Amino acid sequence: MALFAVSDREEALDIVQDSMLRLVDRYRARPSEEWAPLFFRILQRRIVDTYRRQAVRRAVFGLFQRDPDGADKPLEDVAGPATLVPEAQLASQQSLQQLENAIRALPLRQQQVFLLREWQGFDVKETATIVGCSTGSVKTHYSRARQKLRELLTDCVE
Repeated sequence: MALFAVSDREEALDIVQDSMLRLVDRYRARPSEEWAPLFFRILQRRIVDTYRRQAVRRAVFGLFQRDPDGADKPLEDVAGPATLVPEAQLASQQSLQQLENAIRALPLRQQQVFLLREWQGFDVKETATIVGCSTGSVKTHYSRARQKLRELLTDCVE
């Protein structure tokens, strides 16, 4: 969820680590059944905080960007050696990239509800607790996210 939200692996890992530390610091006395919803609630708040910080950074430092083309990519983002079946790997990478782009195109709340329900396996009530909204809102966001993903990914399926 953090990676989809911020699109930066290192920052996403920092967000997850910070969320885990906050969970342990503040809620270690709680029963273990409550940890998963609490963790994702903390994670969601950290993601929103990160968006706010990024907006401030863009406002303050936006004029001083060094490389707008992204040529300063770290070495780990550079393509690795070819695999045994390059065509299959390319098709798989393209499909995964299209899915990631489609999820990133969703509004933040829809994105989070979709990821919590589909990838994390939370039910409607747990998702509502994590996101901080009603179960009806979760159902609405989830439905809209699925519809938007269907629209964005029709070319992949056909």
